[in-house]
Amino acid sequence: MNRDRAALSAFLRDRRDRLTPASVGLTVYPGRRRVPGLRREELAQLAGVSPDYYSKLEQGRQATVSTEVLRALATALQLDEVETRHLHDLAAPAESSGPEPQVPDPGLQQVMAALDHVPVILLGRSGEILAGNALVRAVLSLAPSDGSMFHYLFQNPVARERIVNWSQFAAASVAGLRRDAARRPWDSTLARLIEELRSSEPEFSRWWDDHEVQEFSRTIKIIQHPAAGTLQFGIEFLNTPGSPDQNLIVYTVEPESSTARVLPILASWATSPKG
Repeated sequence: MNRDRAALSAFLRDRRDRLTPASVGLTVYPGRRRVPGLRREELAQLAGVSPDYYSKLEQGRQATVSTEVLRALATALQLDEVETRHLHDLAAPAESSGPEPQVPDPGLQQVMAALDHVPVILLGRSGEILAGNALVRAVLSLAPSDGSMFHYLFQNPVARERIVNWSQFAAASVAGLRRDAARRPWDSTLARLIEELRSSEPEFSRWWDDHEVQEFSRTIKIIQHPAAGTLQFGIEFLNTPGSPDQNLIVYTVEPESSTARVLPILASWATSPKG
């Protein structure tokens, strides 16, 4: 079973186990059930496919899956919009070509330069840190060894100290990474990152095995800075059609908030010459 089919199989099993006959309107007959969720044949009935076809699909033995079947499965499994897109990505044929080397998008770098009054960081595939302004490095205390935001979140102990809502933020990041993995099953760099973190970071492994998926999207990050105190940011994602794999992460602040008032002071510390 290749990687993309293994991921598809695991996702289907996980979502099937989350459903019960009562939740999908099936009659429950007397007797002990061997599985906590739906049986394979019950899900096949709901999706309008044969039990043998669905068994092959869940076991990774079905080479191709039609769009109509995927839509039927998404409905039967009660998937939301993001989960449905994830299912389609997992079932798509893997691309054979590897990723091109990542080069920071010039336009996004220009936007970063214009936003030097707030923390900004440019991330590429697998959360690779491509660029960042002085303020984001001061706020997060990024280390030279932090090659990606996932290395920072899980392997730099400062992250757990600085990010007050670390568990919420890190779990959401893992769910976003799972979406990326489904889109790029051919990306060996991403696969190595996931295996590295699964084998070394128990929390990452637990969240990864939960099979939660979501798009990277606006969120709140609360920072406890040792000198500037508590800082609260809205996290916005910006990208361009020319570089869809790169995201400019902008830390926005509410006008007249305590964070907005302290940022200029923190910026002056971050940019002042080190004596």
